[in-house]
Amino acid sequence: MADLIVIAFDKESEAEAAYAKVQELQDDLIVQLVGLALVKVDEEGKTKVEYPGSGARIGAGAAGGALFGTLIGILFFVPLAGLVFGGLFGGLFAGLDKTGLDAQFRDRVKSTVSEGKSAIVIYATKLTEDKFAAALAPFNGKVVQTSLSEDVERELIHDLNNGQ
Repeated sequence: MADLIVIAFDKESEAEAAYAKVQELQDDLIVQLVGLALVKVDEEGKTKVEYPGSGARIGAGAAGGALFGTLIGILFFVPLAGLVFGGLFGGLFAGLDKTGLDAQFRDRVKSTVSEGKSAIVIYATKLTEDKFAAALAPFNGKVVQTSLSEDVERELIHDLNNGQ
């Protein structure tokens, strides 16, 4: 089972510090990451996404990395669920609505990470919850979280590969 965790911050500096802390927690084996991103939304609603540099150890294979990238795109770049581009995204949205990433979760993320806010997005296969929570508590983030079973992850990766 994997966890998709979005932590929103009122201050960009808090998000940046939490982002660095998550990378430290990966090094300390408190969290095993498949994906990590820092998302900044400016006052006009434009979104900028940063990923760890090449020195960071993210345990994503090609399929897991593609899924994480697609999830970031769906959570932060698709303005309305009705504006779906192509059959791939249509099928993927249909698959998402059967998982913990349904429209309600996506709406909670969009309302939490609004104009002028920043967030970190964590896609983790393992984490020591008490240590992880304690390490990130000083940064005052608001957490939106869901879990994906291994079966759901496989289905979504299958959908991303056009059913192959």
